[in-house]
Amino acid sequence: MTDTTSISGSTILVADDDRGIRTVLTRALARLDCDVRTTGNAATLWRWVSEGIGDLVITDVVMPDENGLDLILRIRKIRPELRVIVMSAQNTLLTAVKANERGAFEYLPKPFDLNELISVVSRALTERSTPQSQQDDAPGEEENLPLIGRSPAMQDIYRVLARLVGTDLTVLVTGESGTGKELVARALHDYGKRKNGPFVAINMAAIPRELIESELFGHEKGSFSGATNRSAGRFEQADGGTLFLDEIGDMPIEAQTRLLRVLQDGTFTTVGGRTPIRSSVRIVAATHRDLRQFVSQGLFREDLYYRLNVVPLRLPPLRQRTEDIPDLVRHFLARGEVEGLPTKSLEPAALARLREYRWPGNVRELENLIRRIAALYAEERIGIDVIEAELLDAEVSESDAPGLQSVSLSEAVEQHLQSYFDAHSDGLPPSGLYDRILREVERPLITLCLGATRGNQIKAADLLGVNRNTLRKKIRELDIQIMRGVK
Repeated sequence: MTDTTSISGSTILVADDDRGIRTVLTRALARLDCDVRTTGNAATLWRWVSEGIGDLVITDVVMPDENGLDLILRIRKIRPELRVIVMSAQNTLLTAVKANERGAFEYLPKPFDLNELISVVSRALTERSTPQSQQDDAPGEEENLPLIGRSPAMQDIYRVLARLVGTDLTVLVTGESGTGKELVARALHDYGKRKNGPFVAINMAAIPRELIESELFGHEKGSFSGATNRSAGRFEQADGGTLFLDEIGDMPIEAQTRLLRVLQDGTFTTVGGRTPIRSSVRIVAATHRDLRQFVSQGLFREDLYYRLNVVPLRLPPLRQRTEDIPDLVRHFLARGEVEGLPTKSLEPAALARLREYRWPGNVRELENLIRRIAALYAEERIGIDVIEAELLDAEVSESDAPGLQSVSLSEAVEQHLQSYFDAHSDGLPPSGLYDRILREVERPLITLCLGATRGNQIKAADLLGVNRNTLRKKIRELDIQIMRGVK
């Protein structure tokens, strides 16, 4: 409950060059029985603060004579106990991060709810002040922002990210495919205190299950067939930085146990190694799956889920933030120009049609469409007819997409291995790939043959065309559980 007695009589300083905003705030803050002083420039606000006037400052970022974010730094030097609430119509991730870094008590994107403002002001005037460390600005203020959008849904994401960048808390990012989960992980790294360390990403869905432990923790020379050299795993590569575990829901249960151990005590051993290696990494995990359902089904460890889910962050699908589509389109067109694609723009009707589409592939689908339009169409200004044709083709392709039955085993294996190699864009997979891939193929093959023969090893060996003793050896090596009499 708010202590209104400590609020009544407080002096609130409001700075905004919009007279209408100042009037609205004055009326709203009257509910708190406070003295409200308003100004349209930073100079007057600074004079009041310098004279010791005010118990709270509410300032816009864009002022006619000074940036409100720069003013925060000056205020904190002479009155570090004075809390500052920042307002902004810019509504970008960078604004939220910089407001948090420079010591703002809260960041409110315009337009904001007046009841929320009253709640924030009440907290600012009643909660005890805690020292905040000032951080350097995020690198490259004018660089391309990792996340695009000014919708209310994205503002919520920005405010959470602004609070997380200065911590090492583990974050679990969820959301549909194509919503930008890796971009969130990169933002946490690039604007955080580990920004000078490496950012290492690994996609669990692209790594065969037999290879995951070696990928994550590395292996020693001679630890298995084909391991001719020592290889550092992703935890070792990411030391001092951030490790992004994408599609964590696809991680096999046996590898989850080793990951949990690292998260618990901060050390790990390589495959075939004995000496513990200390891990200093920030973990950001992501998935499009419902991990709580996986836990209930026994497919994901409950204790690991709670270790990863310290801060849950759910990204909204594009259909829930369609007001961001014009900004996204401009961003993708501009990036295309930098990469050598022709200059394009979209007519208002074309943008309106994009906002009506359901976007099953989310932002990634929109990006692909815009790049395709920029490359294939001659006209500089794209009309609704082009958009209608592209969206129709997309819907037809989706409905006619071939299933697994139309893909040969060789093609399926090649696609999976290609994804595995693509996941190592910064280098090659660890050595010993041949033997590890064979083990990966052998396990499901033998398991399915044993299932088809109801656990009869003689029939399974005959079906496979191998000696019975060879089959028994493989069953032991691969730790395959035999269910007898069940099909």
